[in-house]
Amino acid sequence: MIKRQFFFLAFALFAGNIYAQITVIDADAPSIGDIAYQAYDTNPGTTINIGSTGINQSWDFSSLQESSTNSLFFISPLGTIYENQYPNANLCLDDNGSLSYYNKTQSGFFMHGVGDTVFNSPALFYPLPLTFGLTVSDGPIVVIDTAITGPFLSMAIPPSTVAGLTNGLANRADTALIQITNTTEFLVNASGTLSIPLGVFDVLRLKRVQTTNSVLDVYCSDTISGLGMWVNNIPFSSIPFLAGLSNNEIEYKYQWITNDITVEFLLAEIVVDDLDNIIDGVSFQTSEPASSISENKQDRFRVFPNPTTNFITIELSNNNQVLVQLSDVFGKVIMERFLQNTTQLNMSSYSAGIYYITLKSEGHSLVKKIIIE
Repeated sequence: MIKRQFFFLAFALFAGNIYAQITVIDADAPSIGDIAYQAYDTNPGTTINIGSTGINQSWDFSSLQESSTNSLFFISPLGTIYENQYPNANLCLDDNGSLSYYNKTQSGFFMHGVGDTVFNSPALFYPLPLTFGLTVSDGPIVVIDTAITGPFLSMAIPPSTVAGLTNGLANRADTALIQITNTTEFLVNASGTLSIPLGVFDVLRLKRVQTTNSVLDVYCSDTISGLGMWVNNIPFSSIPFLAGLSNNEIEYKYQWITNDITVEFLLAEIVVDDLDNIIDGVSFQTSEPASSISENKQDRFRVFPNPTTNFITIELSNNNQVLVQLSDVFGKVIMERFLQNTTQLNMSSYSAGIYYITLKSEGHSLVKKIIIE
């Protein structure tokens, strides 16, 4: 009897271990001060695939190579150029100078806009918390509903295009009305472990299907007769400026997300077609941006101690001149100087918090996060 009880107890523990799944909550998602290094493999090879649905899956992306790398800074909206346009945003993503604004809550990431393009309604970027089997639908959400006039419109829709749209009755585009509506389906349909060059992580696989419907109406006039007319539901394909775009598009995307505190929660991302064939390549998280500053970046550029209270040392192993910038969490450069040798910098005049040290040379850069206590 005792052996039987022990057997069933052991079996229960074993089964619980197999089917235990991670949960990703808002605390696992990026916050102000975080930095992620996003690498991209443009030719991932046939061994990389999205895999199957279900639990206990294993994805081996360890063969991915860095074709390019980008640094993503998560900063406060306060102090950014578009701060006043996003009063309800609490997080801003600086992607190589392109700013997008979000409100992170316990129920999800909500995207409020990009640059000076403020969405009419916030769009759900990620639902939270994420668990295996989660299904969420967002939309339809009208994200853009705006009028375009002026020189830009005249350039985008020249007289020859207007003549074609109106059968020769007009030659000028006066006003364009564009409405863009998004509907996004989220499905956490697989979980397991993901291997990337950065390491092996417990993950959830999120499938995102985003449908975008765009309506374009243009008021056209004739500069001689003064007569005008509305041309409605114009196909993007008839506008040279929008060549290659469709009024109705569907994007299929898979993302591998973790709750591991040592990395940012989005580890890999693949865009596919409706048959799950990979389009273009694979983006994945890496330890630091690729750079041609040196063959071994860790040996050529060191910042210590970190955290610090008074001084930091920037150690360079060669005599090449580099530009060093110190930025705060708002992305504002608060110190800038050129260095050619190992140098000690006095940090005692700066408030406690998170900062970024950027080293730039020959069009490339390396970034390290430092903490002043």
